[in-house]
Formats: sequence, structure tokens, C-alpha cells
Amino acid sequence: MDKLNTVITKLDEEILKLCAEEASAPLETRDPKAPKQPEDNNNHLSSHDALESDSGHKQDVEDRDDQSHTMPSPDSEQTSHSSVDCNNAKETGKELVVKIQVSENENCNSPESQTNFLETENDTNRVNDKGKEKTNIGWITVGLTGEQEDSHSDVPDTCFIRAPMGVAEVLRCEVADTLSCLMVTASEELVSRVIRVKVQDGADVHFPVIVIVPFCARYRGSYRDVAVKIVDGERRASYVTPVTTEGMYGGQRSSFAEVRVYSLGLFAVVSCLKRENYTVPTKGLSLKLPMDPRICLNYLPGSFTAPVIAQTMIQPVDAVLLAAVKSRSDAYHSVVSTSPLLYLTHPSSQPLRRPLTLTLPCPPNPKKKRHTRGQREEQDHQTRPVSASPPLDQPASHRRRVLVASVKSKEMSNDLLIVLGSRDKQWGVLDEVTVRNQQNGLVSFELTENFDRLLVVRLLSPLQPCRITSLAKELEESVCCHAATVVLQRRQDEPHAVLVAALPSRDLGWELSKLRAQGFSGLPETSAEISMCEGDQLLLRFSGNITSTGTQNDQHDVSHERITFHSQQKNHLLVYLTEVDPFGNYSSPHYKGTAMFYKVTRSQLGWRGDRPVPMDTKLLGEPVCKLSLTLPKKVRTINRPITARVKLWEETVSGHQCLRRSSLAHPPDSLSDSLLLWLSGELSEEEVALLVLSLRLRRSAAQLVKLRAGDSLSTQAFHVLAMWRRGLPAATHQPKASQLAHCLAKSGRPDLARELLLRQAATTRQGLLK
Repeated sequence: MDKLNTVITKLDEEILKLCAEEASAPLETRDPKAPKQPEDNNNHLSSHDALESDSGHKQDVEDRDDQSHTMPSPDSEQTSHSSVDCNNAKETGKELVVKIQVSENENCNSPESQTNFLETENDTNRVNDKGKEKTNIGWITVGLTGEQEDSHSDVPDTCFIRAPMGVAEVLRCEVADTLSCLMVTASEELVSRVIRVKVQDGADVHFPVIVIVPFCARYRGSYRDVAVKIVDGERRASYVTPVTTEGMYGGQRSSFAEVRVYSLGLFAVVSCLKRENYTVPTKGLSLKLPMDPRICLNYLPGSFTAPVIAQTMIQPVDAVLLAAVKSRSDAYHSVVSTSPLLYLTHPSSQPLRRPLTLTLPCPPNPKKKRHTRGQREEQDHQTRPVSASPPLDQPASHRRRVLVASVKSKEMSNDLLIVLGSRDKQWGVLDEVTVRNQQNGLVSFELTENFDRLLVVRLLSPLQPCRITSLAKELEESVCCHAATVVLQRRQDEPHAVLVAALPSRDLGWELSKLRAQGFSGLPETSAEISMCEGDQLLLRFSGNITSTGTQNDQHDVSHERITFHSQQKNHLLVYLTEVDPFGNYSSPHYKGTAMFYKVTRSQLGWRGDRPVPMDTKLLGEPVCKLSLTLPKKVRTINRPITARVKLWEETVSGHQCLRRSSLAHPPDSLSDSLLLWLSGELSEEEVALLVLSLRLRRSAAQLVKLRAGDSLSTQAFHVLAMWRRGLPAATHQPKASQLAHCLAKSGRPDLARELLLRQAATTRQGLLK
């Protein structure tokens, strides 16, 4: 890494020298009367009607050509600090660190100012050959706090902004993570913090402004890409294709997304499906999609009366997802495979005049393929004579070509192929479309109408159209869902604080190991798998004798006890607990309660000011999961008055004589601590678990033991035995040692049961002698 940093530093110096030489070259003169052409029209925001639209698939097609400039590394530039006023973040109570590069030149579109973006502070206030003072540039730190964590690398919690001179004094930047549930739609996934950038009232800002946001995308693939999503003051969403670069910050490398914007609002980096924008000329077009070259679109000449701009996206449907959907209903048993979901957008004003041919992958039945191949090999082995093999005098290439052709011709499947199309969010079976089965698991068909979504289904036997359309709907919904697990975890030094986490089930083991490395010990409370979509929320409510006093950020506001689920973000919430009735649960050594989680989908959330709230809390329904909670009771000292009592000597002597006769008649049967300590050291972890079941201890009691004893096995076993001993009545029909020995024998340790009785008998004899 040191060698790489040295190389990067040298490269940055050379780049700065080249930029300085280009800046010193004479600038091109322009006619001041000529109209100014906007540079970078490709990066203008394409506003959409509303943020609440269910999917971004019908958005205006944007021309997203690659930008020519790149973002400099934050560490490669010298920073100059200035006392700029920064407003506290309302959501977190902390300040957000934003670095703003300002310029005295108000025209940021000029070639000179663009070149000077790469200059360091040492190059400021220089004078060129013509005596003109160059642009003064420097990084101004507005403030930085907070952290973002992910399972692969630490992302710097920083936002960089380049703007004309004077903008730094009027910009206000805040962390707005509470609005993350409203920043994603359809199959989008949030991969950065949500940052609000706004201007003070009455201030004038010269655009464009360059915003650079750090992000970390764990799962990219060939079907997904990142985009910067911007929501303005009127809640209109826009997408801008960023220039993504790898930069150094704090000695660690991270990804940054740089965009040029002409309005401010909420900024976030989202992972979305790749969009392929293309132009269909009147002479036709044959296009293989770069996301999946197997998918081909063939437009015949004259398909449209004029050149049109179209857009496609691909949503893969893997075998695991299809198997999960098939397991929900027996009616889907005949479904073999499906093609990817193809999103196709054409101008509604231009209908297709000639058929459009599409080629999609739809794998054949693997079981049938293996079965037919085995039958073919067996028949060939039984019926083919020795002389039937290809003659050896033929060329090897000819023999190989004949063999491949015969195998491919026999691999052609006779399964049913059905095409489904969606228009206005309504799926339907296209009965008039004929599907041709090609080689290598490809199918092709022709369309004469425009459809928003297309899907091909391979069937073993005919299926009712209503069943097929319901399958398409479930697949479309399932591709946006994730299996999540709710986890409750505590630190041993903070028994009244519990960490609530909504983790993707696929990363559950890794995330739990990270929590253990952070100091969370003991067995976590985990729920069953819950189906969650990106941006869904879990509302936390309490019942029983335990309630909440607030979260880490809002100690006195319990209305913020909610978790927003993001598959590529940290979904943690630290909640502080307290008891409702200090005198409740009197028969238990701890307070008991339940944490209930209610699911709120994105469609049930709405704007209320600057906060997302459920539209109707009465529609929450039943909780999706319930997890038990316990709190240790506080040890209370009761100061009772001391009363002196005078007894006669005869009464005292007679009392001692009665106690001695009672002891001789009923020998002591109390299990000593030393005996329990010896026994706890002889038990293994599995034997302790079986002993807990034999002693009939409650689950909450076992959880409290783990909370108090920590990770020590012998200490846990001793606390279990002590709690069982304390719960027994004073006078029992069966001796305590006999009861414990019986439970040990049931747990598979009769040897310890026999040794326990011998030691208890020896202790009793010594007590009688004394």
C-alpha cells in the first residue's frame, strides 16, 4: 500500500503539471453575442412527476454519455480550513462534514475554472502570462462527524461540494437518514448516506454545483449500476449517472460518485438496474444488450416512421427465487424455468409497424435432459454395432461436427413455452405469439405491440392462464424482497441497553461475528425469517413489565423506535430499557417483557413535513415477530428497626434442646455452595443444556443466567444450580440432593449423580458430628 500511495502521489503531481500547462495555453475566443450552449447537457436532471411512483421503469430516457472529467483524490489536495458557519444536523444532533471547493470565478463552466479544479492550494493566486489572476481554489471544511460501517470496508462519512465563490457561506448540509425509506423505489437499493443540501432563505446560488458522495456497493454484477438520486423541494425524483472513482481518505480507499447538478435537495447513491438507452433508426437495428449478450432485439427496417429512443432493463430470475415461489403453491409444479424479466420502453406515440423479434434465455428442463441423455447412451450402447462408429479415415473436425450436430438436435425440448406481457401493470398471456425453441436454451418470438414487461415461462404441462399471470406477479414482487432476521443482542456491561438489528439472512453469521467483535456477548435472540423489501420499516412496541426510555439518539422520544431495512446498509438501533412496575414479577428474579415488531411497507409510508410516517397506524395488523426480554432486578436494602428482646435463661435452654431433637430427627438437606461449585465444573455445555430441561427451568431464567454469568461455562452451570435451589420450597417431600441426582441421571450422567449422593452424605455426617 505504501508503494501504491507513492505511485499515486507521483501520478497526481504529473496530472497537476499537465493541467497547469493546459491552463496557461491561450483560451479560445467566442462571440459574446452568440448564444451560449450549455455544456454537459447529458447531466441535466430529468425530473419526474412524483417520488411516490411505484417503479422507475417509465422514467424519461436520459442520454447518459460518459463524462470527460474525473474526481481528484481527496488526500491529493492540500486543505485550507476556514471558519464557515455550519448548522447542526436536525436528525442526528451532530454536524455533517462537508468539504466545499470554492472559486472566485462565478462562471464554473469556463475551461479555465474546470482545469483549476485539479490544482492544489499551492497553485492559488498565481498570475499567468497575460497578467490575469487565476482562480483561487481551496477545500473548506464545514464540519464532519458520524460514521458509516459496512461488512467490507469503512466508508468516509464525507460529502464534497465544488461551487462558485460565496456558495459555502449560504449552503446548509445535514444528514437525513430518517428519510432513507422514501429514497428507494422498485428494485433500488441504498448504498450511501442520505444528505440534504439546501440554501439559506433569500440567498442566491450560481449553478452548476458539483456534489461528490461516498458510497459502498457490496453487490454489483453485470445487471446493476449505481446512480445518484436527487429529490428536490417539491419531492420530484431525478437520476443522474455519476462519474465513479476510487479515492483515498484517512489512509483508506473508498468509492465516490460525482455529479453536476442544477438544483439542490436530498442526495443519495442507489444501486439500480442498468438502463440501456438506444436509438432505433428507420433502417432498423439489431442490438445485443451489453448486460446479457444472449438477449437480442431485432428491429426490421420501417419498424417506426421516425427514429425513436428506447430503453431496456433486465431483472434476472435465478433458480433459487423460482424454487421459493413454486414452494408456495402446488399449482406451479409444472413450471420448469423462466426467462429474465425484460423491461422495454418505447414511445407511446410510435406504435410498431413491423414485428419486433426478441431472443431470450429460458433454460430447458435439466432433469429431462439428463434422463434423455442417459436413455440415448443406453440405447446406443445396446443397438449400435461396433462398425457404426464414425470411420477413422474421416477428418477429426468432421467427426466432431457430426457429433455436436446430433447432440444439439436431440437436445431440442418439447416443453410448452408461454409468453407473458404487462401493460399498465396488468399481466396477460400472449396466446397469439408463437415461441420458437432454439439451441443452448434460447427462445425467440415476435411482437407486434408495445409492452412494458415481458417474461417467457417454460412448462411441463398446460397451466391455466390465471395461474401463469399470478406466477408473473409473484416473481415480480419477489425479486425486490429479501429474507431478513431480527436480532436482539446485549453487552455484558450494559444490561439495560439492547441492540436491535434487522440483518439480511444471507449475511447473518458474518454480522453476528462482527457484533461479537464489538463486545456483544451471549446468545442472541433471533427471529424467524421475515420477507422485507428495500425501504420497509419495522415499528418496535413493548408489552409486559418492560418498556423503553428512548434510543441512543433520542433518549426522551420513544416515537422513533423504528428500523428501516436496507440490504446493503447497517440497520441497527440501540434501545434503552426500564421496568414498568418495580414491584412486578415478584415471583421471578428478573423483570419480563416482550418486544413486538410491526411491518410497515413503503406504500404505507407518507411525508409529514420532513419525516416519514405511516399513513394509518390502525392497519398495522399482527406483529411479524415477537422476542422475549428480561431485565435484572435491582438489589434493594430494607432498613428495619432493631428491637431488643429479653429471654429467660430457661426459655433459651429449652429452645436449644428442641432444635437439637429436631436436627436429629430431620438431618440437614441443604446443598452447599461448595458442592454446587464442584458439580458445575464437571458438566459440559451439552450436559448443562440437558440439565436445564430436566430441572424444568423457564427459558427466561436460562437467559438471565447467561446474561449474568457471561461466557464462562462453569459460572453458567453454577448459576443454573443456584437458581434451581433457590426456587425449591423450604420443606420438600424428597431431599434436594436426591432430586438433583435424579435430574443428573436423566441428563446422561449417572456417575455424577452417585458421586453427588456420596458427597452429600459425607457433608451430612460431618454436620451431625458438629
